[in-house]
Amino acid sequence: MNRPNHYDVLIIGAGLSGLAAGIRLAHFGKKVAILERHDRVGGLNSYYTMQGHELDVGLHAITNLNPGNGPFGAMKKVLRQLRLKAEDFDLYPHNKSLITCHGTNIEFTNEFGFFVEQINSAFPGEKDNFQKLLKRLDSMNFFVYSTKAESSREVLGSIFNDPLLIEILLTPAMFYGNSQENDMEFRQFAILFNSIFREGIGRPRNGIRPILEVLIKRFTDSGGELMLESGVMSINTVDSNVSGVTLYDGRELHCDNILSSAGHPETIALLPEKDVSKSPQRGLLSFMESVLVLDRPTAELGVDYGIIFYSLNEKLAYRRPDIPVDTSSGVICFPDNFAYPEPIDSRMVRITNLADHRFWEKIDPMKNIPEKNEWCRRSLKDAAGIITDISDKIIFTDIFTPRTIERYTARFNGAVYGAPVKLWDGGTHIPNLFICGTDQGFLGIVGSMLSGISVANDRLLK
Repeated sequence: MNRPNHYDVLIIGAGLSGLAAGIRLAHFGKKVAILERHDRVGGLNSYYTMQGHELDVGLHAITNLNPGNGPFGAMKKVLRQLRLKAEDFDLYPHNKSLITCHGTNIEFTNEFGFFVEQINSAFPGEKDNFQKLLKRLDSMNFFVYSTKAESSREVLGSIFNDPLLIEILLTPAMFYGNSQENDMEFRQFAILFNSIFREGIGRPRNGIRPILEVLIKRFTDSGGELMLESGVMSINTVDSNVSGVTLYDGRELHCDNILSSAGHPETIALLPEKDVSKSPQRGLLSFMESVLVLDRPTAELGVDYGIIFYSLNEKLAYRRPDIPVDTSSGVICFPDNFAYPEPIDSRMVRITNLADHRFWEKIDPMKNIPEKNEWCRRSLKDAAGIITDISDKIIFTDIFTPRTIERYTARFNGAVYGAPVKLWDGGTHIPNLFICGTDQGFLGIVGSMLSGISVANDRLLK
């Protein structure tokens, strides 16, 4: 019997994890639709145009560039599972990047041996201990989801004697994927360490848009149905199972399973009232991001780094700040400082700092421009100690706050990396409702795709 509004799987959210899951399910003949509340795909990693500038949302760099260089091997798995080739993503490595904490600098490239040399030179007494960490990472199986959660600070503290080295290792991992305050689950640290340093980072020459277009084409060519401007108002249930969704335009769609990339707390909030009490703790960590276009290529600033992770303090304060924006730490990205075959004229700098959602949600969005500009100014002032002052070279500025993030992604508190407790196996308290994306556990652009693939394989294709 043909049921036009009935699907094997409905996927909530057309971000990278939702698209990857949809491709995988469609490959195996599932009738699957992806529901996206906006008029374009991408979610936390999308694109937009303003004043003639085409800009990425969220994209600094893509990790896991070199398949097979580390024990995680996420890129290799993603390409194989989605039946894509590496050239489909048009990625190019960074030339060099930097971690700077309390005046100590560690450079790194995609040659892992260079990073090891930098660590050994700056911390000669920790050389043997660093090898202990690598052996510990090599012994881990990232796809055994029953692994006991461990504190990264406790594990690293048991290996290293110098607390500054611990901060240097944690800073990039936390800023590129951590949803806990001041600590992170060691499994996530291990994944991000391998993704950044052992497998390496790069950037698509033309931004995130071509990657999204490749994924859309693969999904629709495989028989999947993409529904834009189709936000989910509620998830419907029958006998303690999900049965479908009601969209904001009143349409009802029916299904055997739902896979949500919208976040665990956000998904539970769509259920009938009796299930909302089971909502998990919401994430607290959000960011302000300043997107700056300069009047000259960034190479003329004397900066040759692709990414700079920094903390001005001796210990990284990675938590929801008590002030609107904590400018003492963050990430600075220079999109044109990557090894493209020909130079690109992006002239862009992106600066990301932790921000307090509570402050930004109270301000009238029509009146917050002075506040945005003031905190961007403070961010630039602190960054000037690392990259020189660029304030007089800026010709365009756009600033995202936690309120912006929540408005466009529907993530509670603008929590970019989701809830602090992850659902590694993708399951929820409802048998046919599953979670992929940031709240499953694999993070970053490649990690998001791997999350969608893994949950689709393990929970919906077996």
